[in-house]
Amino acid sequence: MNRRAFLAALAAASAALALPRAVASARYDFHFTRLKYDSGDWDVDARMPSNIITSLIDYTTLRVDPNEHVIALSDPAMLRAPFCYLAGHKLVDFNPAERANFERYVRSGGFVFVDDCNHDIDGLFATSFEHQMAQIFGANALQKLPNNHALYHSFFAFPEGPPATGFELNGWGDDLVHDYLKGIEFNNRLGLLYSNKDYGCEWDFDWRNKRFLAEDITKFGVNIVMYALTH
Repeated sequence: MNRRAFLAALAAASAALALPRAVASARYDFHFTRLKYDSGDWDVDARMPSNIITSLIDYTTLRVDPNEHVIALSDPAMLRAPFCYLAGHKLVDFNPAERANFERYVRSGGFVFVDDCNHDIDGLFATSFEHQMAQIFGANALQKLPNNHALYHSFFAFPEGPPATGFELNGWGDDLVHDYLKGIEFNNRLGLLYSNKDYGCEWDFDWRNKRFLAEDITKFGVNIVMYALTH
């Protein structure tokens, strides 16, 4: 069962849930869903979703909802999202409802992209989020992804693995270029993609500046979404 089939099955099982009309609509193949959570600062990188949405429209044939949807992690409606984004700089400490939904979604075949806006491995977001994952899924659940993972070839080719961001060597964070991403897999399907590279800030630019980029830095975002929808 691929992720589309999972979503159909989960939607049928959760038919009684109340969803925003646009999210529930069958007119679109993809909706960008941001998860808000009670701890920390979830509302970061405000322009990033629109830039990823624009690139999906430009490069793919997906019917893409033009709007970002913000859903509380504690709301069972998030279980029907085809793709979820969670980010921040501060503490991650899920309450019981948030933890239950996160675990059910990832274990059942959903896809969450989690991005550390501090772009480090020792900051509060990284340490607290990884602690949460160890509590929920086990101490060794988060594993480094090999550079030949299907994620890096799901649409555009990234043969050297995850592209670096300009924020990794800007004097903040741990001053390292992380040559890996981490993830949690169930049944050979990636359910959680975890980054310390701060892609959210990298893609949070004024859309009018895109024409000045030598290479479109949102292409890897397209790969993440296409992997989420097709595997």
